[in-house]
Amino acid sequence: MSEYKGYSNDKKNQHNSYHKINVGDKGKEVLQGINENSHIIKQFKKYAIELDTKHDRYERIVKINRDITIESKRIIFLLHTLDKESKRNTILEEAETRINNLIKILFKNIALELYGHDPYLYLKAYRTGFQEFIEAISFYWYLQNNTLFNWTKLAESMRYRIKDLNENEQYSVEEKTIQTLIAPVEYILGIADLTGELMRKCINNLSNGDISSCYQICNFVRNMYKGFLSCAGITTAEVNKKMYVLKQNLLKMENVCYTIKVRGSEIPKHMLADVAIVATEDMTLDIDEGYRVY
Repeated sequence: MSEYKGYSNDKKNQHNSYHKINVGDKGKEVLQGINENSHIIKQFKKYAIELDTKHDRYERIVKINRDITIESKRIIFLLHTLDKESKRNTILEEAETRINNLIKILFKNIALELYGHDPYLYLKAYRTGFQEFIEAISFYWYLQNNTLFNWTKLAESMRYRIKDLNENEQYSVEEKTIQTLIAPVEYILGIADLTGELMRKCINNLSNGDISSCYQICNFVRNMYKGFLSCAGITTAEVNKKMYVLKQNLLKMENVCYTIKVRGSEIPKHMLADVAIVATEDMTLDIDEGYRVY
């Protein structure tokens, strides 16, 4: 009886496989039957070209972003070498030249790539480099003027005049103004990163015996923290993380100033930095009643 059932099942499977459609053959049949002149096919080919063009543009901006990030980090490193007043003018002039080159070349290339397109579609491609650049230019501006770099001034510097070509791209018709998108949130995130460089500058100045600048930098960062607390409407996860790091940097600088004030008279100046660093590493950075994430 069992042999009979097995035989019937084999016959049933053979019957099903006989009528089963081969997917590969069916696909070939469908492809051969496609009308290339169909309006729908032409429309999808147009979409494919648009997507390829968008992806290529995105990758070009990513490459520009990489160059901006590298050069901005180098500018920050250069500014940290400003440890003597005799080197001040030379270092600041070199930093200014390199910052202007970034604005006039790389950021202009981004503006040219995004000309006639929605810049917010490509913001993710260069936001990391933009934040690093904000950190570099604001650090330079603070060392030059002891103030915070203004967002409107940056927007003006990234506005460019270009000659618009005719349809055949043979001769210029008129001049047009293009601008690199400067998202306010990216500016805020870059400014928050500035506090880390100011904290390092505070420690370096203490090592060089420049005690007064430590208090000045600490007060400046404290005012920045007050300003960030007023930005109650910005509650993204990234901004909250930057706020926490900002507060950590401020607490470290306040602890350095506290160490100078309390123990400055009993410790030699060349040892103040080491004592302050040890005290900063031993401190606990607990969240107090000040800032809350809602």
